[in-house]
Amino acid sequence: MAHVKIAPSILASDFSRLGDEVRAIDQAGCDYVHIDVMDGHFVPNLTFGPPIIKSIRPHTDKVFDVHLMIEPAQPYLEHYAAAGADILTVHVEADKHLDRSLQLIRSLGKKAGVSLNPATPINTIEYVLDKLDLILVMSVNPGFGGQSFIPSALDKIRNIRKLIGDRPIEIEVDGGVNADNAAAIVEAGASVLVAGSAVFNKPDYRVAIEAIRNATS
Repeated sequence: MAHVKIAPSILASDFSRLGDEVRAIDQAGCDYVHIDVMDGHFVPNLTFGPPIIKSIRPHTDKVFDVHLMIEPAQPYLEHYAAAGADILTVHVEADKHLDRSLQLIRSLGKKAGVSLNPATPINTIEYVLDKLDLILVMSVNPGFGGQSFIPSALDKIRNIRKLIGDRPIEIEVDGGVNADNAAAIVEAGASVLVAGSAVFNKPDYRVAIEAIRNATS
């Protein structure tokens, strides 16, 4: 199997020590730092804005994988890019002008991602594939951490893998990912695994990250 990237979600971290937590997962061997931005409107929760992202950017050189669960996202893309995002992912359900948003993200020099909620069909992204660097499959309903993986996500991942063909697009999976289901998720076609409580609820982040990575090898 190809190298699987592990992207711990700081939504599950100790917010009172966010800089320390980011440094800790960096030193523990994470590939991406997954940052869940929620607006209390598109999803029933509030998290971070650009100032928090900017404040933790100096603590690591790892890729900032910023998942925008906000509606609308387009007016704020430049702010998140300036704050230090490397990948900006918008939700197809929250964007009336998805093609334009993806073009804007790339014009800002960032990688462009799109996310699909569990009940959203994959044909909604068929016509923007050539503007994508990443597709994020939600394997829980977005808004809160600590939920259980929805098994139907595996078929969705397989179908997206077929849809992508030979395009260099990463498939990322977010929601209920752990060492027990990581192998099945990667076998279905995923290359980036977001893990929140499976990393931050463990006493040793390196051991937790390696357990997920080793489960896929």
